[in-house]
Amino acid sequence: MHYLGQIAFVLLFAAAVGLFTKNITQIRRNIFLGLPENLNDQKSLRWKNLMLLALGQKKMFKNPFVAIMHLIIYAGFIIINIEVLEILIDGIAGTHRIFFETLGSFYTFAINFFEILAFGVTAVCVVFLARRNIIKLKRFISKDLNGWPRSDANYILITEIVLMALFLTMNATDSALQLKGAEHYKATGDFVISGFMAPWFSGFSVETLTIIERSCWWLHITGIFIFLNYLPYSKHLHVILAFPNAYYARLQPVGEMNNMVHVQNEVKYMMQPELAPTGEAAPMKFGAKDIFDLKWKNLLDAYSCTECGRCSSACPANMTGKLLSPRKIMMNTRDRLEEVGKNIAKNGSFVDDGKTLLNDYITVEELRACTSCNACVEECPVSISPLEIIFELRRSLIMEDSNAPQEWNGMFSNIENNYAPWKLSPDERDKWATEMNA
Repeated sequence: MHYLGQIAFVLLFAAAVGLFTKNITQIRRNIFLGLPENLNDQKSLRWKNLMLLALGQKKMFKNPFVAIMHLIIYAGFIIINIEVLEILIDGIAGTHRIFFETLGSFYTFAINFFEILAFGVTAVCVVFLARRNIIKLKRFISKDLNGWPRSDANYILITEIVLMALFLTMNATDSALQLKGAEHYKATGDFVISGFMAPWFSGFSVETLTIIERSCWWLHITGIFIFLNYLPYSKHLHVILAFPNAYYARLQPVGEMNNMVHVQNEVKYMMQPELAPTGEAAPMKFGAKDIFDLKWKNLLDAYSCTECGRCSSACPANMTGKLLSPRKIMMNTRDRLEEVGKNIAKNGSFVDDGKTLLNDYITVEELRACTSCNACVEECPVSISPLEIIFELRRSLIMEDSNAPQEWNGMFSNIENNYAPWKLSPDERDKWATEMNA
């Protein structure tokens, strides 16, 4: 019977890792459906960004209170997983608290530290649930989150509370079993949080305590495996992708647009025809109409979005009631990318479904509302740029579809004919100064 538990654990572990690997591989494939781009320059600066933005959560500290709460959950997620390593070894080897024999008193210190973190994670999750569902902060009740996105956030917070409760109950019953001298339950010292819970179980028999302890152990690790495989379907995938997204963040000044060399060359050749090369092929596309026309970094951005809404809260267009929401731009890009990925998985390669990111997922009205102020880029805690996607879609809208507001068309015409946005002849541009001297 002892070996049956080990076999069951190994099968569960293999299934969890296999399914997670499959899902992450599909997400990686989806990201690289985007256009190639080399973002491997200035490695030292990129590592600095990773350490400060992803690991250190630098941008979160614009609001220190929220940042500290988020850091507690983040630290809990990372550090408590060290405890999961012991569970994995115990599950495979059929041992119990295998690290205690090696670490001794430090083991007790480590478990106590994990318990304090677990208690902190539980408290913060309760606060975050209240912010979303009782206080109802504006950015959490936006229509952007209607349906699954709002439920997703609540499911994750509740799951974390349950996992922490199982961890603490497992330790409390373990302590109670130690006090009763149960076989295999070695005296590991007093646990700071679960120690308060241990007296609750003092009246239970060894058999009952063992059932509770083993049930919490199995439910805790099974819950972690489920959580692991839930991540690819959740906004909480950012706990993994925040790191590469911070590393590959744009290093040029915020607001600097990527130049369209083909357009620049057309103007240059028009002004200086003698420079025009012969036989140069015309560019196939301007801007982006679908996810295939975006860079792979834009698609990584879409998967890294935390749906926190800080970008939309800072967006002047959104604040004045316009349709644009930078958060929704990223969510819709991810939705389209997921749909394309399922299309490819089903058919072997992409089969035209009659849809595009532009128009079917992101509307003309949203794109025109953007002021290009970069507030969304500045606010994002994980280095996402909704503005890049907006720029590329607008370029396609105007340069491919000739779809621009009449006011813009007038400006374009003036620039083309008068070399300035105003309807004034270049020869008369200084006329106002002459009239002042008259």
